[in-house]
Amino acid sequence: MLVLLLVALLAPLLTQYPPDLVMAESRLQPPSLAHLFGTDALGRDMFSRIVYGARIAVGMAVLGVGIAAAIGVGLGLVAGYRGNWSDQALSRLMEVWLAFPSLLLAIVIVARLGPSLKSTVIALGIVGVPSFFRLTRASTLSARRAEYVEATQAIGARDHRILLRHILPNIAPALIVLATMRMGTLLLAAGGLSFIGLGAQPPQPEWGALLAAGRDYMDVAPWLAIFPGLCITLTVVGFNLLGDGLRDALDPRLRYGHR
Repeated sequence: MLVLLLVALLAPLLTQYPPDLVMAESRLQPPSLAHLFGTDALGRDMFSRIVYGARIAVGMAVLGVGIAAAIGVGLGLVAGYRGNWSDQALSRLMEVWLAFPSLLLAIVIVARLGPSLKSTVIALGIVGVPSFFRLTRASTLSARRAEYVEATQAIGARDHRILLRHILPNIAPALIVLATMRMGTLLLAAGGLSFIGLGAQPPQPEWGALLAAGRDYMDVAPWLAIFPGLCITLTVVGFNLLGDGLRDALDPRLRYGHR
């Protein structure tokens, strides 16, 4: 994941060609020293397009999870801490939210907003809200009965201070693990939406869109689909492994168990 982040940040320094540079004389060239990942049907360098696609992948993952976390964590804190009718209302709302298949709901939102990278990020962010809400609510329900919260209430601290300064920092490790794992899921879903034409639009070098463009050339230029597919696979696996590692590192019970 560190390599992915560095590639995204240093994309202009790692590539010899602009990602949208058309070179008609170099159409469908196989991988070589001149073009490490070959070229596409328009002669564009696939290595450049995939490297710049890493920027899009990182941006989508961060923004999509950020939207889901901002809404889900905020509502989860309110529901878990206050309880009563607000908890019931928000919990029933999330249950209705979860009744819709995630990818289908994302497709409906993107179709309503119009196919684009921005619409994809918004749709996948909205779809991910219930996951953050449920984890935050459950963690807050447990934390509000803890001694440190009761002590803070006893000295007259306001609710928003208790939530932001005491409860949220203590439930943050679980939220960080969830956010990391959701990034892999979001990236995979974004690639699926782009693959069916509802995500990033040409000439944006998004990996799902590159994979969709390469499927028509599997017989003559399989590298057009192989390299974007490998990037999606490795990145999703990387996010999941990072989430597992963070869970082991941040959970004191697992850490002490290993000792």
